[in-house]
Amino acid sequence: MRLKLIGCEVLCRELCQALVRCRHHVDVEFLPKGLHDLGAAGMLARLQEVLARVDESKYEAILLGYALCGNGIVGLQARTIPLVVPRGHDCITLLLGSRQRYHDYFNSHPGVYFTSTGWLERGQSLQQTSQLSLRNETGIGYSYEELLEKYGEENARFLFDQLCNYTRNYGQMTYIEMGIEPDNSFEQKTVEEAEKRGWRYEKLQGDMRLFNQLLGGEWNPEDFLVVRPGCRIKSCYDERIVDAVEADKQVFP
Repeated sequence: MRLKLIGCEVLCRELCQALVRCRHHVDVEFLPKGLHDLGAAGMLARLQEVLARVDESKYEAILLGYALCGNGIVGLQARTIPLVVPRGHDCITLLLGSRQRYHDYFNSHPGVYFTSTGWLERGQSLQQTSQLSLRNETGIGYSYEELLEKYGEENARFLFDQLCNYTRNYGQMTYIEMGIEPDNSFEQKTVEEAEKRGWRYEKLQGDMRLFNQLLGGEWNPEDFLVVRPGCRIKSCYDERIVDAVEADKQVFP
């Protein structure tokens, strides 16, 4: 098969590793890590623009290297070829290899903050869309001093606690090791960050299964949604997470 992959750059190493072992011809396009920070509507619009530029006559399916991501993929429509997306709330499901494993770990480790090679290396050194979204639209990411100057002491203290001090509910940092790391530098960064914050640290072995199956064309309905042409993605409040329904209007030119 000839496939088109559109993925989040935070999963770049994992998707590229799966690509190396894939028997299919796959053309790849990575989008910025902070795309989901635009909010559901903004992320949807950006992804739909990217899909509209794909010459679908060259491919048999389009693969999404995304999960539900705060409903950012809800509403995406398949045009003339199928659209394939993993069933997961966020990319941690992909890194751990299954929804059940993520669910079990999350429930037994409340207050956990996950890291991976992608989350560590695709950060502040790169231009992120969040710089133009969260700061301008919600105030998240401002320093206390910036809020103080803009809103005054009482309001600044409240806004910083509610919008910016998002780490207050965390108590553990878990590094997901995928077996593709060049050395231990990524894990060491996580260890140092956990120590600095006074959090617990744990290393968890990741699983490449979903990445390999996505690029390998092994789209079992338990783990993947295949959206037929003329249908769009919707969210589900059950174990499926995402489903497909007939599109009520055509969003492509």
